[in-house]
Amino acid sequence: MFKNMIVYRIAPQWQIGLEQVEAALAQAPFMECGATQERSWGWVPPRGEAHGPLAESVAGQWVLRFMVESKVLPGSVLARRVKEKADKIEATTGRKPGKRETRELKDEAKLDLLPMAFTKQGAMAVWIDTRARFLLLDTASQSRADEVVTALVQALPGLSVSLLDTQTSPAAAMSHWLSSQEAPAGFSIDRECELKSSDQTKAVVRYARHPLDIDEVRAHIEAGKLPTKLALTWDDRVSFLLTEGLQIKKLAFLETVLKDPIPNDSGFDADVALATGELSRLLPDLIEALGGESERGIGAAPSTLGTPTPAKKTARTGTITGPALAPVDTDPGSAPF
Repeated sequence: MFKNMIVYRIAPQWQIGLEQVEAALAQAPFMECGATQERSWGWVPPRGEAHGPLAESVAGQWVLRFMVESKVLPGSVLARRVKEKADKIEATTGRKPGKRETRELKDEAKLDLLPMAFTKQGAMAVWIDTRARFLLLDTASQSRADEVVTALVQALPGLSVSLLDTQTSPAAAMSHWLSSQEAPAGFSIDRECELKSSDQTKAVVRYARHPLDIDEVRAHIEAGKLPTKLALTWDDRVSFLLTEGLQIKKLAFLETVLKDPIPNDSGFDADVALATGELSRLLPDLIEALGGESERGIGAAPSTLGTPTPAKKTARTGTITGPALAPVDTDPGSAPF
C-alpha cells in the first residue's frame, strides 16, 4: 500500500462521519464498462472483499479505493476499420468522404469495435487522515489525482481541498541540501537525483546509484540547474524520491520498520496500520524541512472558500471544492491507473 503519494490539505470546516462517507460513495460504486462504453470509474471495497464497505477505518485512519476500467482499442485497428468504411463509400458513390463524414465514420467504427475490445483495470488507494486533515492519494500522476479528487468533492458534501504547499519550494530546498551536503534533520540524502536547466536548452542530468556528495553536482547547481528529483531516507525507516512538485515517489519501508511487530493485526489491517503510521510521522517532518506550510494554503484562509461550487482546480495552491453531485463521465481518452 502506498508506493507513491500526492498530498492535499483538507479545509478545517469539513466535518463528516465515516457512515456518511460510506453512504455517499455507495451512490457511485464501480461498474464494469458496458458493451459500447469506453471508460468507467467508481468506488470499490478497499479490503478487496465483495460487498464489503467502501470506506474502512483502521487505527483511526480512513481508507478508500478508486477503480477505473477502460477499453483498449489500438489506433491502428480503429484506423483500419475507418478506412474500410471510407473505401466502401468511395466504391459505392465514386467520391471520397469529407472531413466531417470521416469523423462520423470514426465514431461508427469505434462503436463497432468497442464490444470486442479488451478491458484494462487499475485502482488507487485513498487515505483520509481526519486528525491531521490530509488527503493522500497513492499515485505519481497529477492528472489521475485530479480525477479522484474531483470524484470525492462531487460525492462528499462540503469537501474542499488544496494541494499541499510549503514555504520553501522543494526545488529550492533540494538545491540547498545538495550544495551544502547537509540534509534536513531526520533525513539523509541517498544516491539518486535529477537536475534540470531552466534555460532554453532544458538540459537534464541524472544520477542513479551514484554518490551525490561530489563537486560535479555542486557545479551543475552553480551553473543554474535545479533539482527536480532527489532520493531521501527518513529516520532510517522510509526511503522515497521527492519531486519538485512535492510528490513523493518510490516509497519503500525499510527493514527497521518491517521488523516492528503490529499486535493483533494481519493482512490488510497490518499493511494499512504500518503505512499510515509511518507516513503520518514522516509528512510533518518533511513539511518542517520545507519551511512549514505556506500561508496561502487552504487551512490558512478558510474564509476565502465560500459556498461550495462545481468542482474546479485553479492553481497548485488553489482549492478544489464542490457539492455532492451524481457521477459524471470523465475524459474517455485518459489512461487507466
